[in-house]
Amino acid sequence: MFERPPRLAVVGHVEWVEFAHVEHIPGAGEVVHATGTFAEPAGGGAVAAVVMARLAGACTLFTALGDDELGRRSAARLTELGVTVRAQVRELPTRRAVTLVDERGERTITTFGERLDPHGEEGDRWPELRELDGVYFTAGDTAALELARREARVLCASPRARLALGHGVALDALILSGEDQIELRAAVPAEGEAELLVHTEGARGGRFRRRSGGEGRWAACPPPGPPVDSYGCGDSFAAGLTYGLAARMGLPEALELAARCGAACLTEEGPYGRRGTGLERPTPEN
Repeated sequence: MFERPPRLAVVGHVEWVEFAHVEHIPGAGEVVHATGTFAEPAGGGAVAAVVMARLAGACTLFTALGDDELGRRSAARLTELGVTVRAQVRELPTRRAVTLVDERGERTITTFGERLDPHGEEGDRWPELRELDGVYFTAGDTAALELARREARVLCASPRARLALGHGVALDALILSGEDQIELRAAVPAEGEAELLVHTEGARGGRFRRRSGGEGRWAACPPPGPPVDSYGCGDSFAAGLTYGLAARMGLPEALELAARCGAACLTEEGPYGRRGTGLERPTPEN
């Protein structure tokens, strides 16, 4: 590991999400009463950036936001959470979403509007995207992915990057849910470009496969409290793995840290909650 925290960034998307707790997800024609409502800027890019900022002490998020009140509120709130926000401003509304969380902690998400992805041709406005130790990529065009590859020693990605993948840009890790059919299908074009293919499996831990042919599994980390809300667990895991690989941890240690990040997220309300327990910054070693 480094003697200093790694320099980290996220290239990805932000959504303004309204969260509500319900007894169960309503069926067709059913009405349920929501409790515990609140709103946060979330989405894969935002969640990962906050986790990486908590682990490393700093993280820059390269994203795109609408030229509207929700875009400004998103940037301000993420700044409060320790993230340096570098947003390309679009003449489109910031994407919104509604997330219902049932009594088991399972979340159901409905999005509204177009996802705003950062564009690589505007990357000359991002002086912080230089000589980074690690980048996690959740959204953007191919030019943005190529820019991240040139500047980052370690580049991890989510299959939600969609059209940016599958064009020959090498990835150090492609991280996805092994139980999400949409992500499994989206990952196919980029599987051959990833040195490490990582499938999470929730409470069963997960499995990985190296391009060289080696494969293995890791165990889930017991949550530090009762499950509350599963929103953001996958991106918290990916943030922890990106941190670990960027900090030159061995793969078992990086996966253990990632599992701990995902487990910590499960015990909090919303993607950020009052996390701290289970997400202390790893101690640098020689």
